[in-house]
Amino acid sequence: MMSEPTEVNPQNGVGLKRELGLFSAINLILAVMIGSGIFVSPAPALKYSGSVGMCVVVWVICGLVSLLGALAFAELGTVIPRSGAEYAYFMDSFGPLHNFWGRLPAFLYSWLMVLIIRPAEVAVIVLTFSEYLSQPIMDLLCVQDPESGNHVTKAVALVALGIITYINASSVKLYVKVQNIFGVFKVLACLVVIIGGIYELSIGNTKNLAKGFEGTSFAPKDVALAFYSGLWAYDGWSAVTTVTEEIKNPEKNIPRSILISVPIVTGLYVFMNVAYMTVLSIPEMMNSHAVAVTFGERVLGPFAFIIPLGVALSTFGCALSIQFGVTRLCYVAGQDGFMLEAFSYVHYKKLTPSPAVVFQGLIAFLFIASGDIVQLIEFASFLIWMFYGTAMVSLLILRRTKPDIQRPYKVPLLIPIFILLVAIYLSAIPILTDPDPMYLFALIFTVAGVPVYYLCINKRHQPKSIMNKVTYGMQMVFEAAPPQVA
Repeated sequence: MMSEPTEVNPQNGVGLKRELGLFSAINLILAVMIGSGIFVSPAPALKYSGSVGMCVVVWVICGLVSLLGALAFAELGTVIPRSGAEYAYFMDSFGPLHNFWGRLPAFLYSWLMVLIIRPAEVAVIVLTFSEYLSQPIMDLLCVQDPESGNHVTKAVALVALGIITYINASSVKLYVKVQNIFGVFKVLACLVVIIGGIYELSIGNTKNLAKGFEGTSFAPKDVALAFYSGLWAYDGWSAVTTVTEEIKNPEKNIPRSILISVPIVTGLYVFMNVAYMTVLSIPEMMNSHAVAVTFGERVLGPFAFIIPLGVALSTFGCALSIQFGVTRLCYVAGQDGFMLEAFSYVHYKKLTPSPAVVFQGLIAFLFIASGDIVQLIEFASFLIWMFYGTAMVSLLILRRTKPDIQRPYKVPLLIPIFILLVAIYLSAIPILTDPDPMYLFALIFTVAGVPVYYLCINKRHQPKSIMNKVTYGMQMVFEAAPPQVA
């Protein structure tokens, strides 16, 4: 529902601009993939694999699977040059097949990602950032009261969320500069761990690694959960396709950024796990609150502070990039009428989707204020692989329905079929191995989007006068206008 647009300079146009080069695209993927997990708790893969040797194999194979999935997404990103990743693919592949059901997958994806999963992830990651930043300060000030510590953590998290939202609302160039800096520092933090491990190996500390495959579990359930844990740690390889409209030369830079970044993450993850195992036994890794911190205390001595600082930098950059990506999903969903129209508007000077950015900041704020949301993320994670699998179906459909469309980049057909099978497997494993009512809650919330879609999108039962006022008000507050072509 359109309202009277803000005046803009027709010579310049208003819309998202291509500000992300190859280096920035690589950093975006690194930022989303490398969160706190590899520093804090890489133990689940070790727990279920049962041995150091099998654990390393799991991390390598998970990296290869992630690379194949990312390459399939690269084809989709070059064929459908629109931001939003899975959302855009669902719209273009399923949309034309049926008037009602065709657009439903895209709506459900935006419904879940915009309102629950991504802002909740941002909230959890920002809270992790706050813990690693504020804990040393509270220790220095001798603050022992858990309740006071919790208040400090939440306060710091809210300040960090405000900074992240400000950066993403202000300028894509500012985002690029900040993310590039944080990306470099988080890789350096990983390299500090790896170099520490190399030093331990050089002085003959190989006792734990010498056990090799001793104790490996080949039980189907354990193997499945080991790979599930590993692949969850690699999640984020599709990040670059959420911002396709802002990538310079996307037909080349999307595949290149994936081919460079995913192997880098794989190498970092594998060698960091080997480094941990040079000084920590399997029980020690399992019981450590933060594996990298424990490793740093034993190996780095007075420089151990580098690890919690690295975790803080890593989590801040990760939250910044996740919010950056989901605001673009919010932006394209607004264009199609799946979200408020104002979310598709762009600040007439800053050229950022500022209404969508602030909206995402507010939802993440509510999650932080509400309390413990980690469990929600854990039980909703299987839905992400469900959407990955659906994206592979989109690729197969587009191969059939649009065989003559220009494809600057194309993967062998076996790759999307393989990733589809992996996605089906990983979507079913959590429910079959640990049938918890929370999975039912996640499915219920997904299904709850269907009547919303039917009434508000399909039948267009919307209070037009109220919606027009909301759109106009957001235009005035955010100085935003509908995207225009120069």
